[in-house]
Amino acid sequence: MEQWSEETIAAFRKTLLNWYDENKRDLPWRRDHDPYHVWVSEIMLQQTQVNTVIPYYERFMSMFPTINDLAAAKPEQLLKAWEGLGYYSRARNLQRAAQEIVNDRHGEWPTTAAGLQELTGIGPYTAGAIASIAFGEPVAAVDGNAFRVFGRLLMIDADITKPATRSIFAETIDRIIDPQRPGDFNQAIMDLGSSYMTAKNPDVTHSPVKAFDRSYETGHVLDYPVKTAKPRPVPVDYVALVIHTPAGYLMTKRSSMGLLANLWTFPLIKVSDLLKDDEQETDLMDPDVVSRAEQAFETETEIPVSLALIGGRAVTHTFTHLKWQIRLVSAELSAVPDISLFAGEIVAESAFDHYPMPVVQQKLWRRWQAASKK
Repeated sequence: MEQWSEETIAAFRKTLLNWYDENKRDLPWRRDHDPYHVWVSEIMLQQTQVNTVIPYYERFMSMFPTINDLAAAKPEQLLKAWEGLGYYSRARNLQRAAQEIVNDRHGEWPTTAAGLQELTGIGPYTAGAIASIAFGEPVAAVDGNAFRVFGRLLMIDADITKPATRSIFAETIDRIIDPQRPGDFNQAIMDLGSSYMTAKNPDVTHSPVKAFDRSYETGHVLDYPVKTAKPRPVPVDYVALVIHTPAGYLMTKRSSMGLLANLWTFPLIKVSDLLKDDEQETDLMDPDVVSRAEQAFETETEIPVSLALIGGRAVTHTFTHLKWQIRLVSAELSAVPDISLFAGEIVAESAFDHYPMPVVQQKLWRRWQAASKK
């Protein structure tokens, strides 16, 4: 790993911050240093691109303009505001932390990265971002951009998929960060990592800090940061039941624990649950899968249905470790059924806006709409 002298560090700070002052992105959460604004934006930006986040952030702030509003929000309202961003535990943790600040800390924010990490859902990166931007603490905010930028600048050969590597980067950046403008420094690294020093097709020859880039000098830009490949997501097959009644669609609310907690979807049946003990796998297009799903649904709910397979490719949705592959089957009921044994509700299409639904459900709905128009 390259080691910089104090003179080099001073020159890097000046070069980076001069570039940032002239080229920084105009983002709604950068228009002040309010810790609430910084915090919400950073949580939204986890796993989500900036251009996608902007309208969500603006809508979220119109619904919950203060941390007190967020702390007091109804869970359904919060999930609806988050709908489409995915990783819904982020939203639930946001509210828990808001309640901790409002109720337990009497509205007083921790002002250090260490103190911020005592709040629910705030890890080292988010704590570093809030502490440096809102409170001026000279502490690193080590995210993917920081890994990429400093991995290349200094040719740090530690594997960033290993938890211990974060401390190597944090200690390195803490030495380099500008103590007078730590928030701007961290945000400049974010902008640099999303422009000239992207993961693929970086424009290093025009980078404002190319004079400090050891990997560029040696022709090894794409070798950094060092990162072992992630395992491929495990495929899981489902059948989604689109059951329409004169009053609307049968919808289920997922458990309060686990994936997509408390969100609404069409009834989903895991194909593996339809297989016998000696059966390993089956074709999602197999008519036997449809008949088994029909029987399983009727047995559980006592609602008789005649399911038909909707053609076309399976709807796919990838989570971090799982890849759902979902076939739609449909049934049209002439009368409103007794749903006393059904774990859900009948929801009119006009009421969908009142039910928080995950992206995978939105995909299923679009597929159903396209199929029903044929």
